[in-house]
Amino acid sequence: MWILAFRILLTGIVFLLSSAYIPNHYFTLRVNQAVASSFKEDAVALPTQPAIPTQPTQPTPPTQPSQPTDISNQAVNQPISEEANEDFRLEPPPTSELESETTFDIPIVMNERVEYFILYFQTTLRDKFMNWLARSAKYIPMMKALLRENGLPEDLVYMALIESGYNPHAFSRSKACGPWQFISSTGKKYGLLVNWWIDERRDPEKSTIAAAKYLNDLYDMFECWYLAAASYNAGEGKISRAMKRYRTEDFWELTKHRDLKRETKNYVPQMIAAALVAKDPEKYGFTDIEYQEVLCYDKVTVPEVTDLGLIAKACEISLEEIRDLNPELLRECTPPGISDYEVRIPCGKKELFQSNFEDLKPRHRFQFKTHVVKKGDTFSRIARIYRVALEPLLQINKLKKTSRLSVGMNLLIPVPISQHVSIPAAMEKALNGTKKKS
Repeated sequence: MWILAFRILLTGIVFLLSSAYIPNHYFTLRVNQAVASSFKEDAVALPTQPAIPTQPTQPTPPTQPSQPTDISNQAVNQPISEEANEDFRLEPPPTSELESETTFDIPIVMNERVEYFILYFQTTLRDKFMNWLARSAKYIPMMKALLRENGLPEDLVYMALIESGYNPHAFSRSKACGPWQFISSTGKKYGLLVNWWIDERRDPEKSTIAAAKYLNDLYDMFECWYLAAASYNAGEGKISRAMKRYRTEDFWELTKHRDLKRETKNYVPQMIAAALVAKDPEKYGFTDIEYQEVLCYDKVTVPEVTDLGLIAKACEISLEEIRDLNPELLRECTPPGISDYEVRIPCGKKELFQSNFEDLKPRHRFQFKTHVVKKGDTFSRIARIYRVALEPLLQINKLKKTSRLSVGMNLLIPVPISQHVSIPAAMEKALNGTKKKS
């Protein structure tokens, strides 16, 4: 009997152990099969080559920027987890391939807004951007040198690309002018002359120096190039108030709020996109660009109110070339009140100019006064007040008898006295004609 009892006990123990082991083993097996199946599906779903998106003709701007990422550390293809499947692994490219050959001295990040503007330059704005890139070769070397001399990052030069396309004659609805788009008050604050005769906001050299001073002040205030650039667009007060209200010094965080205008929110990503494309245009599809020649000039001094046509003749070049080198001159003559005005002429023409200019100087000497037009003034009345002929008065001011006078307009009045001040060649001819008739 004891043998039978032992066998029954042993059978019960075996049964209990078996019932405890079998479910756990079955559950573990099912889990392993499911995980393996999911890995297999993931591996099959991965494309062998990345899909090439079609470029829309009118890209839609994102409503919210994604978190910026430093592109210098951005991987082209991120590998899947090594735990997923030992037999299927995407290896990242070598480190040397991830590093961009193009270097920058301003912070460069890549996010949705930057990507949008790169695409915008490639599509909607393509033709204009091609022209801007062509013109950039003319001005960038000089501008970069001036930024460097003033202790600024050279890549800030691409702010002028999005401001004006490097066009000295660019003029905005807000009355900002020149390659760096200064408004009159800010231009004057940083040493630029702006009056009836001259607008140095159009001067590529002088306006770049002024922009460098302004950007230095903005960086000293914010200690961040993104905030400095945004302040250049919107004004430092606007940016300071937004930072205080939302308690952040992060430009990208400020763009999430309504305080900044869309133009200001887009300014920094445009600058980054412009720098990326301009430094490597072929990478972004801009090929066969007919770059303009690098700006090169000498400087000579001339007496006040010297006709630009006379300067061109002394250099034996066209008047248009002198205008192009001196876009700040508004009346085709040097301004009154500056006895030794510095004019730019083409490189290598300095000796020729000095040789010819002495022979071409007008013989008659005049001094010039400025008349500010008042209510009720007419050309005839002004001519009588100063006892000058009407024709030379119109000639020197590039006006006609039918031109309208407006209150506050400045007119240059030639007053014949014994002082040694040159007059424009065209005016001298008009004066000689007037004397013969009398």
